[in-house]
Amino acid sequence: MNANLIVSNILNPPVLFFFLGMIAVLVKSDLEIPPPIPKLFSLYLLLAIGFKGGVELTKSGINQQVVLTILAAIVMACVVPLYTFFILRLKLDTYDSAAIAATYGSISAVTFITASAFLTELGMPFDGFMVAALALMESPAIIVGLILVNFFARDEKREFVWSEVLRDAFLNSSVFLLVGSLIIGVLTGEHGWEVLSPFTQQMFYGVLTFFLLDMGLVAARRIKDLQKTGFFLISFAILIPILNAGVGLLIARAIDMSQGNALLFAVLCASASYIAVPAAMRLTVPEANPSLYVSTALAVTFPFNIIVGIPLYLYGINLLWS
Repeated sequence: MNANLIVSNILNPPVLFFFLGMIAVLVKSDLEIPPPIPKLFSLYLLLAIGFKGGVELTKSGINQQVVLTILAAIVMACVVPLYTFFILRLKLDTYDSAAIAATYGSISAVTFITASAFLTELGMPFDGFMVAALALMESPAIIVGLILVNFFARDEKREFVWSEVLRDAFLNSSVFLLVGSLIIGVLTGEHGWEVLSPFTQQMFYGVLTFFLLDMGLVAARRIKDLQKTGFFLISFAILIPILNAGVGLLIARAIDMSQGNALLFAVLCASASYIAVPAAMRLTVPEANPSLYVSTALAVTFPFNIIVGIPLYLYGINLLWS
């Protein structure tokens, strides 16, 4: 693999600020970002990427490539938790396996946004409809995870209030804002982009940088939880993203995605949710240990993807598409 890709990614200002946040915790600095601010930044990033995706979608329209990409995204969101669950069952109980499988079947919007910024820096084009794939991949994994619990936890009959589960899965704040922004981008098109570009484009990298600084702080604080996970889960949190990305790239090649879209699709397949799915699992599968599925996703997989994973998957694309 070309080491320049990794160096280029690491020397991106947002990624360097992620390191700065981690270092702040490790050296016991009192650096802290008040809790409401990261939430505001995450909402801004979802709004900006969703709106831009909607505007770009008006240019491309709905074609065969859009439909195939969205179908592939939904299939991966449903299939990844299934095979991940059975891998995890080699060492863990049903509850922890299902919760972690759902976490890795879902996505990290921030990893997707970081990969988008990486592509922009390289001058590689990608399509706005990938945001629709992002939105549609977050929720199915929650449903699959709960089905796995219901089917395999035979010691206890589980009763879920499915209306509440579905509402939380498909109407949680991140999915709602992302889809809503996408629709508004489609409705307003280029005129809307001209009006909002000072807000959605010129501020974007600054907000992403500040948000990744906070993510560095949060990830470093989760490192101590890794002591509870053991070697198996730490290895899993590094290897399963590579496996998922590899499957995603084969699908992307089969349906003839562009290289930029393929990278974003691979990143979606490789990432893990550390917000929506953990929140849902805490409510619906209280038997699962949150320190396992949150710490692996946030303290291992997220840093791995933004530091090594993104350039690694691009290297795979260069091999498959050459």
